[in-house]
Amino acid sequence: MFPTLYTNRLLLRQITPTDIDQVFKGLSHPEVTQYYGVSYQTLAATQAQINWYYALYAQQTGIWWGLCKPDNLELFGACGFNNLSRQHSKAELGFWLLPEYWNQGIMYEAVDACIHFIFNEVCVHRLEAYVETPNLASAALLNKLHFQQEGTFRDYEYKNGRYINLALYARLGTD
Repeated sequence: MFPTLYTNRLLLRQITPTDIDQVFKGLSHPEVTQYYGVSYQTLAATQAQINWYYALYAQQTGIWWGLCKPDNLELFGACGFNNLSRQHSKAELGFWLLPEYWNQGIMYEAVDACIHFIFNEVCVHRLEAYVETPNLASAALLNKLHFQQEGTFRDYEYKNGRYINLALYARLGTD
């Protein structure tokens, strides 16, 4: 059964096919996808993201939650983990949020709950996050959540016609 998480202001729930419009709204928004790994140009193409969320859970390689208010189930962001390695007891953290919800502490609240679940229920030892170096907001969030920047991968990915650097952040379950 998919784990539902609650915080003071948020409900973190399973992402369903009915959320496709909101996922598209987020993952086609230029400000959201500026530093994000995927971007969709059509609603039909966004189905790949919905399928990915389902596959993670079905294959036990991660869980991503849709973010909403307890009294309004309309999704306005997502966070979760993927690339779960049971052998090495580690996973990769990710998140995105619609701009009208930025600067309200929502992502901190959601990701904090997600991290608690990952360390205490999934029992990973190491949680990693990869951040494009100009993405100061995500770097600040990770620092606030007690992640440490461990280094920078120079020219690590090719995006929008140029190479980009990715900073590696990590937090251990013992931190």
